[in-house]
Amino acid sequence: MWQPGVFKPFANKWSWHRLTNVVWIDQPVGSGFSQGEVTARDQFDVARQLMGFWRNFVNLYSMQGYKVYITGSSYSGLYCPYVAHEMIEANDAENFNVAGMMIFDALYSTDVPAREMTAVPFTDKWKDALQFNASFDQEIHAAAEACGYPDYLDKFLVFPPSGQQPAITSLPGMSENGTLREECSLFTPLISAAFDINPCFSIYSVLSKCPRRFDPLGFSDGTNFMPDGATVYLNRPDVKAAIKAPVDMEWEFCSSDPVFVDGIDLSLDGGPGSLPVLPRVIDATQNVVLGHGAQDFVLPEAGALLALQNISWGGQMGFQAAPSRPLVLPFSTSDPDDLLNIAPGGTVGTWTQERGLTYFGAATTGHFLAMEAPSLAYRALEVLLGRVEDFDSPAGFTTDDNSAAGPSNATNEQRVDALAAGENGLGPESGASTVASMAMWLACTIVTLFVSTM
Repeated sequence: MWQPGVFKPFANKWSWHRLTNVVWIDQPVGSGFSQGEVTARDQFDVARQLMGFWRNFVNLYSMQGYKVYITGSSYSGLYCPYVAHEMIEANDAENFNVAGMMIFDALYSTDVPAREMTAVPFTDKWKDALQFNASFDQEIHAAAEACGYPDYLDKFLVFPPSGQQPAITSLPGMSENGTLREECSLFTPLISAAFDINPCFSIYSVLSKCPRRFDPLGFSDGTNFMPDGATVYLNRPDVKAAIKAPVDMEWEFCSSDPVFVDGIDLSLDGGPGSLPVLPRVIDATQNVVLGHGAQDFVLPEAGALLALQNISWGGQMGFQAAPSRPLVLPFSTSDPDDLLNIAPGGTVGTWTQERGLTYFGAATTGHFLAMEAPSLAYRALEVLLGRVEDFDSPAGFTTDDNSAAGPSNATNEQRVDALAAGENGLGPESGASTVASMAMWLACTIVTLFVSTM
């Protein structure tokens, strides 16, 4: 791993290749080092193009029958469900044996409910960090009230859900032609005010402070800040040669060029995003894990939950109860002097599971959950792969030395007490699996992984 602000790459204890094999793919065409003409108009096109590649990949490496787990983050809330859906619908277990899906900090539908409606409640939650003055705070709350956002959230962001939410064109704040009214665009003025107070503010992690950290991927929280003499790691000639990347292409974290024809993803533009296909993936696999960082402002967690409360799976609509079970991580048996890989233990958020869908909210992370909380992402992958039953499991990390065992049926509260007393994670180490996995770098180089096991 090479995180922003860290001197150099280091061996990552939480690398997913310790649980499964990983293949990274720049996809769709137009992202990363991918080459070719951009022809995708919607997510169905993206899925079909990837399926053609994956079938060839399976044939080339004789991987017929491998289980496939699809994971990603951010805009992959659109990519992943469509890819999984098309693979499931193909009814071809030799090539597309989908066994599960996991997505972090995802966009599932239009950014009006995902971002605009939830922006003010988000800044209220983090008011001590943001420190808006009283007059601006009153102004932004008055605008939210005038646009009908609080009433909408009171009615629809409830557990169990109160019913089907209106069509996108009928949402509060929308004009007759289906676009957001200018006075109801609250996200942008909130960002502007936050930057006035903190010039190093980040929509990806609301607690970010100055100085701006150098990011070896060149992203730097969306500012593309590069100190004098710094280079983007993936654009170094020796790195391109090592990974056999095109020497005449520049890699970008977020593509400057459109990855959809005319720059419009028709699945999202005026449409419901991935919500029509997500239930099929849950019902078919009974193994979908969705996580969200509480410090994420670019896609607030409330927006993700609002989207999930608008779909039906397993014969019911939405979650019947709000995520409230303590999300407890075991303490790792890492070398305590390895400060690059040291990880938290104890309660780091909440989670729930209903009818094949697991959701967790992480209090300690922002938008880039797997980077900011790698041990949590690692645990989530253990859950997805079935190496531990769920987030209630008292077992330690399955790749740690967990010889110091305790009661296998410990509750979360017992686990917190045991961890506070300095006890190690519990339970035997899981057996290793023969696996292969595939990852896609998407339009903003968001990682989507396919993980396969015999």
